[in-house]
Amino acid sequence: MRYFFEVRYHGAPFHGWQSQQNALGVQEVLEQALSKLLREDVRIVGSGRTDTGVHCSQQFFHADLQNAVDTEDLIHKLNSFLSKDIAIRSIQAVRPESNARFDAIEREYEYLITRRKDPLKTGLAYYYFRPLDVSLMNEAAGLLVGKHDFQSFSKVKTDVQHFLCEIYRAEWNQKGDLLVFHIAANRFLRGMVRAIVGTLIDVGAGKTSLAEWKKIIQGRDRRRAGMNAPAEGLYLVRVKYPAGVFLKKGQHG
Repeated sequence: MRYFFEVRYHGAPFHGWQSQQNALGVQEVLEQALSKLLREDVRIVGSGRTDTGVHCSQQFFHADLQNAVDTEDLIHKLNSFLSKDIAIRSIQAVRPESNARFDAIEREYEYLITRRKDPLKTGLAYYYFRPLDVSLMNEAAGLLVGKHDFQSFSKVKTDVQHFLCEIYRAEWNQKGDLLVFHIAANRFLRGMVRAIVGTLIDVGAGKTSLAEWKKIIQGRDRRRAGMNAPAEGLYLVRVKYPAGVFLKKGQHG
C-alpha cells in the first residue's frame, strides 16, 4: 500500500535530501529507519531535492509498504527512532498511482536574512548587515513572476531537459530584524533559489542595476548572475498537491 509521509528537518547535518555514496542524505536516514521498524526493504521517493545545509519545514515522500499500517503509531515510532534533526508530521494513505514528486503542482521556499547579529539564529538565517534597498529588491523580484527560462540561475551541471519554470509569487517582507524572501513556483532548478537571492542582494546593495537584472534573466548564462546565497538561510516551506491525491478515511487505494 502506498503512503505519503510529511517530513521536516534541520538541514545542517545533511548533504541534502538525496542518498549519496560518500555523504549522508535525509533520504538514506529515512529509508533505514522505515526498513528497520517495519522489517522490510523500504525505498522512498521525495517531492524534490534540497541541497546541502538547506532546511525544510514541509517535504513529502511516498513509500510502498507491504501491509496497511496504523499511521499514528508509525509516526510515534519513527519520531522516537529518528534523530532530533528529522520529524515526521503526518502519514496518509494514497492511491497506488500517486507520486510524491510528479503529482506536486507547487513548491514554495523562504529565504531568511537577519539584519542584526544574533547567535540564536546562527545556522538558521544569513547574517547580512550592509544596507539594502528592499523596495528595489521587490521591484526586481516582481519581474520573476510568470513563465521564464531560468538557466541564468541554475547549476551548470544538471540533468533537466529544459529550464522553464512558472513563478507564482516572489517578494520580500521585513519582519523586525528578519528580511524574508518568499518564492513559489511549479518547479525549481538546482541551486535556483539561492542564485536568485544572491543576485537580488546585489541589486539591493547597489552592485547590480535593475536594467542589469533584466539582462541577467534574459541572458540564460549562470556566469552573469550573482553568487549563491548561503544554504543556512533557505527553507523549503510548502509542497502543494491537487485535490484527490490523499484518500479520505474509509477509502482504499
